[in-house]
Amino acid sequence: MSATEQFEVHRLGVTEVHAQLDRLAAVLADCVAGGASVSYLAPFSHEQARAAFEAVAAEVEQGRRLLLGAFAEGGLVGTVQVVLALPPNQPHRAEIAKLLVHRSARKRGIAQLLMEHAESEARAAGKTLLVLDAVTGGDAERLYVRLGWTRVGVIPGYALYPDRRPCDTTIFWKAL
Repeated sequence: MSATEQFEVHRLGVTEVHAQLDRLAAVLADCVAGGASVSYLAPFSHEQARAAFEAVAAEVEQGRRLLLGAFAEGGLVGTVQVVLALPPNQPHRAEIAKLLVHRSARKRGIAQLLMEHAESEARAAGKTLLVLDAVTGGDAERLYVRLGWTRVGVIPGYALYPDRRPCDTTIFWKAL
C-alpha cells in the first residue's frame, strides 16, 4: 500500500447495501471468476451475484448479519460478513463469512483491514467467539494465521472451486 493510498472500511446499513448492490455483485462475481471457492459455481453471472447480495441485504435488515465494505478512491473494493443469527445456545458466537476483495485491489492490506473491523464489530455486538473456514493453503488461510486465528483442522474435499474441482477447507476459531 502506498503512502497516498487510502482505504476506508465501515459497516453498511441496509440503505447503503441497496445502493451498493451492483458494486457488491461486481466484487463477488470477480472473485468467483478468479477461482475463489466462496459457495458459487461457474458460470456465475452479475445477476446471480446481485441476487446473493439482495439476500444478504434482507439479513442485514433483520439484524441477522453485518456487512462491512472496504472503499478505495470512492469505490467499493472488498467486503466481509459477520453472521450473528445462530442457534439459541450460541448467543456468544458469530461466524465470519465471504471475505472478498476484488482482484484489482489485492495485496494492499484490504483483507486484513476488513478482518480487523469484522472482529471489532463482532465484539461490539457482544460476541466472544468467532469461527470461519478457508481454502486450505490459500491466501486467506495465511492471513487468518497472521491475525492470530487458531486452526481446528482440515476437512478434505469440503467444498468445490467454481470449476467444480474439490478443495480442502481449514476451520478456524478466535476468542475475542
